[in-house]
Amino acid sequence: MEAPCQKIVWDVLPAIRAAIAVELVKCGVSQVEAARLLEIAPSAVSQYLSGKRGYRIEFENDIKQSIEQLARDLKEGKDVNLVQRICDICHQLREGEEYQCGSSTDSHRCGS
Repeated sequence: MEAPCQKIVWDVLPAIRAAIAVELVKCGVSQVEAARLLEIAPSAVSQYLSGKRGYRIEFENDIKQSIEQLARDLKEGKDVNLVQRICDICHQLREGEEYQCGSSTDSHRCGS
């Protein structure tokens, strides 16, 4: 049996980081700079962008907007508490009625 916290650590958090990395690169930030802003290795950003890591969840609506706003704030150099903001996004996901992480499928849609 998989505990919900395992699903968050293995699927949700990497998916959030991947979505932020993708958003940063879409905004013109280099992979190396995205890694620095996210406090992760450049190889992790590369894997997020190629879909080798953090690909199991597709975010929609409010969750996607929160991720986009965090990416903009990081790009603009705002003083961001990254851990807290990612926790806030995760919490926002868990409150959503459509939060389906924990189902048996490989691909989930969260925050619809």
